[in-house]
Amino acid sequence: MQQLETMGWTKQGKIARVVFNRPTMLNAMNNLAAKEINTIADAIAKQDDVRVVVITGTGRSFSTGIDLKELSTGRIEFEYFTRWERALRIFEMMEKIVICGIKEYCLGGGLQLALACDVRVAADNAVMGLPAIKEGLIPGLGTFRLAQYVGLGRAKHLVLSGENVNAQEAHAIGLIDYLVPLAEFETRLEEIVQTYTRRCSVATLKSKTMTNLSFTLDFDAFLKKYVELQDIACASDDHFEARRAYIEKREPVFH
Repeated sequence: MQQLETMGWTKQGKIARVVFNRPTMLNAMNNLAAKEINTIADAIAKQDDVRVVVITGTGRSFSTGIDLKELSTGRIEFEYFTRWERALRIFEMMEKIVICGIKEYCLGGGLQLALACDVRVAADNAVMGLPAIKEGLIPGLGTFRLAQYVGLGRAKHLVLSGENVNAQEAHAIGLIDYLVPLAEFETRLEEIVQTYTRRCSVATLKSKTMTNLSFTLDFDAFLKKYVELQDIACASDDHFEARRAYIEKREPVFH
């Protein structure tokens, strides 16, 4: 639907697919990429009929994060950092299930993006880390999100050491949700995407909203928000379809 210089996106029914397209740079992100990911995030957020978003990279790697060649020569604008975080927050908060498909390198801003996604699928050759301290930088809001997945102790180790972890360790500590063989990556990723697409109802999207609030609201505020969103879910066509499907002994087909 829209092909930009560093990345593009397409829509197929309920699914939007974002593909980074700097394979010779291992999908490293320069100033333009930080602008283009915002363009794409804004566009997808407005697609009311899209329920699942899939983010992958062209070539052998997902993304090595910030473009170190541009960074080392002073060509990365300071606005890069706020632009990048703005786009990640849109993906994180949009009422769509965002799935990240990772091969080989998922470093720096690449891992920051993966942490802002709802589901992380990684090939068994994945290498993940937040090496920003090696460039004398803070690893973005990886400092905010990482501990929510792997615990404070592991998060501090990864952030403060700048060390990488392999796919097996990432899976063991909860950094990724699915670990698949590289040779089967495309097939397994698509199977996972289709599973989430079939199960993605209004209630699913509202459940994402609730889960995003689980670290920020106190109990009473959370309960109030839950009742508000459960009312929406109960009145949705998807809920009535699920009720019919149960009576008819079949899987529901959500719209």
